[in-house]
Amino acid sequence: MTRRNIELLLLVIASPIVIVLFAMLVVTGGQELSFTTLGVPLGIFAAFIAAHIAVRFLAPAADPAILPITFALSGIGIAFVTRILPDKAVNQLIWLFLAVGVMIVVLAVVRNLDKLANYKYTLMVLGILLLLAPMLPVIGYESGGGQLWLKFGSFTFQPGEIAKILIVFFIAAYLAANREMLSVFTWKVGPLWLPSPATLLPLFVMWALAFVVVVLEKDLGLALVLFSVFVIMLYVATGKKLYLVVSIGLAAIAAVALYGMMGHVQARVAIWLDPFADAQGAGFQLVQSIYSIADGDLFGQGIGRGMGGNPIAEGGIPVAESDFIFPVIAEETGLLGAAGVLLLYLCFAIRGVVTAARAKSDVSSFTAVGLTSIIVLQAFIIVGGVTRLIPLTGITLPFISQGGSSLIASFIIVGCLLRCGDEGTGVGSEMRQTGAIGAHGAHGATDSVLGRVALGRRLTGTMMIYSVLFAVLVANLTYLMIIKAPEYQNMPANNHTMVREAKMERGTISTVDGTVLAQSVRQDDGSYVREYPAGTLAAHVVGYASERFGTAGIEAAYNDTLRGEQNFASFTDVVNSLAGIQVKGNDVVLTIDSRIQEAAQNALAGQVGAVVAMNPETGAVYALASSPTYDAADYEALLTAAAEGNSGDSSELFNRATQALYAPGSTFKMVTLAAALQDGIAKADSEYDSPGEMDIGNAPVTNVKKRDYGKITLEQALWYSSNTVFGQVGVQLGADLLVNMACSFGFNEQLSFDLPLAMSLMPDPAEMTEWETAWAACGEPVGEHESPAGPQATVMQMALVGCAIANEGALMQPYLVDGIYNANGERGFSPIPVKLKQAIDAATAQEEIEIMKGVVTEGTGGKAAIDGVAVAGKTGTHERGDGDDDSWFVGLAPADDPKVVVAVAIERGESGAGAAAAHDVLETALEVTGAL
Repeated sequence: MTRRNIELLLLVIASPIVIVLFAMLVVTGGQELSFTTLGVPLGIFAAFIAAHIAVRFLAPAADPAILPITFALSGIGIAFVTRILPDKAVNQLIWLFLAVGVMIVVLAVVRNLDKLANYKYTLMVLGILLLLAPMLPVIGYESGGGQLWLKFGSFTFQPGEIAKILIVFFIAAYLAANREMLSVFTWKVGPLWLPSPATLLPLFVMWALAFVVVVLEKDLGLALVLFSVFVIMLYVATGKKLYLVVSIGLAAIAAVALYGMMGHVQARVAIWLDPFADAQGAGFQLVQSIYSIADGDLFGQGIGRGMGGNPIAEGGIPVAESDFIFPVIAEETGLLGAAGVLLLYLCFAIRGVVTAARAKSDVSSFTAVGLTSIIVLQAFIIVGGVTRLIPLTGITLPFISQGGSSLIASFIIVGCLLRCGDEGTGVGSEMRQTGAIGAHGAHGATDSVLGRVALGRRLTGTMMIYSVLFAVLVANLTYLMIIKAPEYQNMPANNHTMVREAKMERGTISTVDGTVLAQSVRQDDGSYVREYPAGTLAAHVVGYASERFGTAGIEAAYNDTLRGEQNFASFTDVVNSLAGIQVKGNDVVLTIDSRIQEAAQNALAGQVGAVVAMNPETGAVYALASSPTYDAADYEALLTAAAEGNSGDSSELFNRATQALYAPGSTFKMVTLAAALQDGIAKADSEYDSPGEMDIGNAPVTNVKKRDYGKITLEQALWYSSNTVFGQVGVQLGADLLVNMACSFGFNEQLSFDLPLAMSLMPDPAEMTEWETAWAACGEPVGEHESPAGPQATVMQMALVGCAIANEGALMQPYLVDGIYNANGERGFSPIPVKLKQAIDAATAQEEIEIMKGVVTEGTGGKAAIDGVAVAGKTGTHERGDGDDDSWFVGLAPADDPKVVVAVAIERGESGAGAAAAHDVLETALEVTGAL
């Protein structure tokens, strides 16, 4: 098959890509598919067929893949410009047709690239003049922070696009004429041989030119492309790696100098390092780009369904049609589509290098390398910039970005590459020809062969560099779209997520007895507003879902579930999720019972503290209350006040049940008693002296109000909460045994829970003194050392201690969700009780319950007594040191077969306040569970 027939076949193969893209745009826009609605892609295909016919006559031996690759890229570009800015699509299409015409004119006019070498200095001067033309007064025009444009009325043009091509022609001709001189090092500096200063002059001139472009025109992208293209061409011509080293050094010097001199460069670097530091200001464009790319996932949102191409007010990216068109492609076609676009550029690079290898002369070969490098480097630099791989520079994505200047220049490059390929003689014959690369004088034939082999090696190295660049881009895309995507999508300030959430009906959150705590209500415009109809009920548990402040509580922990993206109840749910079909989110039913929760909140009314009520056999949480609380519907106002520093000392949003660490006071004596009984250190009837005050470890340990209980048993010591007795027991146990028992109940361990749960703390036993150990056994943290003082416990932790004792010593995993249901009411999740550990053996647990009964019937916990039900429990008092006390109580009932455990902590509570609060909660819970 001839080269032109292959080209025609490839054009036909590429056409479905372009046609399907437009077809998806048509369908997304609600139109019917027809020849009329698909006229644009058919017209583009016809234009490239015309170009193909012209190439058949003007360059029949040209590379057969370059034109089809260009067709695919250009078609993708027109499709996405149409999607982003329909009003400018017609202009872009006209520019495309004009660019195809210019390409044909280039093929017709430029019949021999070698003849251009005779005008190399003219081309250089013209290129530099075009490069600096935007600095002219009146017609010079600044846009987007760069002085890059010429403006004539309403017509604007970017002369730098053409200047790059002219400068490549000059460099190719210069290198062809001076290749041998550049390859020989004649200047000796110490032990090193270096190129002569005259030889190095062009390198420094190009470096200076790039430097000037950055300084005068603030165009980092153009300067980087020019310098990089020159370095690549120099390496291909000479094969000297020293030039690469020197070039990298010069680039580093320029980078440091420019960073120090120019605020523009400093701003670009700062945005690259942390765009989220000013996400609504300087970093806005890059942040929006990252959000769009993160939304792409593997298969994309669908053509026309992404947000990056929308107006800015709807989550769009500024200038998405130009510099930031690639993030829109990535968002709507996914990682596979974005990687496919990059693969097309890599294929273009491969065919450009092949063209250079086939070229008949130095000039043609170096020209092909330089022009190919322009396309490849522009693609790498802009994609690397918008994906935060490198600092962002304002250049276009060749063939795809909106803009006539870029399109015209890109097609001139295509025309020149086709001409280079048409002049090529084929690898087999050119290795036998004289006058090819390296041919000089009488030794032409030999030099030709050696020169071609050397060129091939350098081109192979160049192609490897191109491949690495695009491999890095794909790897970075994979990192952003697969690995980092969830983090970016869950950022509170992610407006993409916010807008998408507003159009999504999140599932409801309700209590186990049917009280709706959170629901999404449809508005007239089709969006949804999250409402919290239950007021203060379980507000700390439910949390909030806010466009401005993100999510918290169950709204955060089960965010994906409530959005219908996890916990699928049927195969249909899975298929809908994979297909991106939006359906109502899943409903989450909590273990919270509204009656028990209300009793817990009422018990705390007007006080500061927390209550946790649990099922000790399963770990289900019946109630979790924190006071002061708030109306869940008012969360936005509270968060706004807190963000603006106007919240005063208010702590309504703070969940004291799970996040506050308290000194547990005498409730910790449950742990100390368990250790003594479990390890045989003491028995219930072991007798101890219980003076009001005694020295342990050369420091005093005192009872509350220094009460003297005389000689009492260990059982009575728990009833009356004797610190002096339990201090003695703590010393008998020793710090190691005491700390280990606390750890058996969950201290010093980050327990898994549906809400953020602070870790309860115990000290390092090696650092504990005898006096500290005595007080720790009483529940008072008094130590001062590197490890934290302890014990310090959350209310949840002390509830877990009670649950383990109530459940024959087995500590169960606490949980808040009783079930998850899809929109059809099908259950997708049921909790399975999980045993975390065996804190103590069953016999010890039973013995401890018997002792704890006396706390309620004989001792300090009388206010927790319930008629007709035996209650076991333990009071606690923590002296704050300012004259006030924190009041604790942990209770379990019925004591003979516990079904409910309640833990209460009240800051600055009156004596017995914890037991009184626990009474109301226990009684309600027993009634609800049928135990009373």
